[in-house]
Amino acid sequence: MEVLVARGAGLDVHRDSIVAVVLAGVRKVKKELRKFGTTSDELAKLRQWLQHHKVTHVAMEATGVYWFPIVEALEGQFELVVANAHRVKNVPGRKTDACDAEWLARLLRHGLINSSFVPPPWQRQLRTLTRSRRSLMHSITRERNMVLKLLESIGIKLASVMSDVFGVSGMAILRALRDGNEDPEQLSALAKGRLRRKTASIVAAIRGRTLAPAHRLVLAQHLHGLDFLEEQVQQLEAAIAAAVEPYGEIIARLCTIPGVDFTLATVVLAEVGPDVVAFPTCARFAAWSGTCPGNGRSADRSRPTHARKGNIHLTTALVQAAVSASRTKKSTFLREKYRRLVTRRGPKRALVAVAHKIAIAVYHILRHGTVFKDRDLASIDPRTKKRTIERLVQRLQELGFDPATLQKPAPNTLPQVSFS
Repeated sequence: MEVLVARGAGLDVHRDSIVAVVLAGVRKVKKELRKFGTTSDELAKLRQWLQHHKVTHVAMEATGVYWFPIVEALEGQFELVVANAHRVKNVPGRKTDACDAEWLARLLRHGLINSSFVPPPWQRQLRTLTRSRRSLMHSITRERNMVLKLLESIGIKLASVMSDVFGVSGMAILRALRDGNEDPEQLSALAKGRLRRKTASIVAAIRGRTLAPAHRLVLAQHLHGLDFLEEQVQQLEAAIAAAVEPYGEIIARLCTIPGVDFTLATVVLAEVGPDVVAFPTCARFAAWSGTCPGNGRSADRSRPTHARKGNIHLTTALVQAAVSASRTKKSTFLREKYRRLVTRRGPKRALVAVAHKIAIAVYHILRHGTVFKDRDLASIDPRTKKRTIERLVQRLQELGFDPATLQKPAPNTLPQVSFS
């Protein structure tokens, strides 16, 4: 097999140690093995050792988050290849750190490793901000669910009256309950806006219930946690807005996609970057985004498979955009796409299909610098319209209707014959 890299190194990365193997030469291969720590001083020694052996390419597995500081220490000095661990497994039966590092070095020398997408430093920092925001939003949802569970356990039915218990009116009532005010009339007077029409329902939802000291303590802790988490989210959003300010034009173009707002656009920018040069085609980008349909074909038969795994953060953002696009009041191609698929494929598959369309739109916007232009609904494939008509006609016939008149046929008036 042809050798493409004359001097390459493989790193087996762990939390506290790194095993490095250098393979040099084309015909006569020379191997060097050494073990390093993971502190800054040890990473500096690793960099000097690789430079001493005139290494040009370095391969490592994407092991958790342990490879992040290694990339920061080596980038700019070597050609780094970060591999998906699932795709570079060694032959079973020979499992040691040295064997794993040597196996990576051998694959690297022959060009058999597909490098994962490693963004530049500024994008990794933006990813840290957006992913931390997502984690905090999950924590806020958890705290809110625990508050609702506490209220239901006491018998306070605010969730049955208010569509959003954690809005302005709901939070005012919860803080009053925390402070010891249990008068239903006074609590209902805290309602704002349209909720003033439901004061009687709010009184009925609270009347006759009192908070024990334990309940009031737990409610106070949850409300304090919500205030703290929301303050942290605001700080992160301010930092994200400052970080994406140089890319305001790209954010604006991404927001032209139905269902994509500023928050989702910042997630796309953090995960993908301002361009898609790492992905030569939109099909590869869709596969990396986790919205590409699975391929399960064998012996000329196609079997149903799940969507391919990809960048989970980008997949989540695209599916959220698909949910928003499917619920828009304005008739758009994405909404009609969802409605055509949901009846026969189910809501989850339909949302992933719409997310796949959004991923393709994101690729072309970042690749060509254009804006999203919605397709004319009249330009939809006429075969789709024909199949829809045939399916609806068949459904009407199954329900006993005449498709021509949309009326049920007259009942049979012939005399009934009894067989006894």
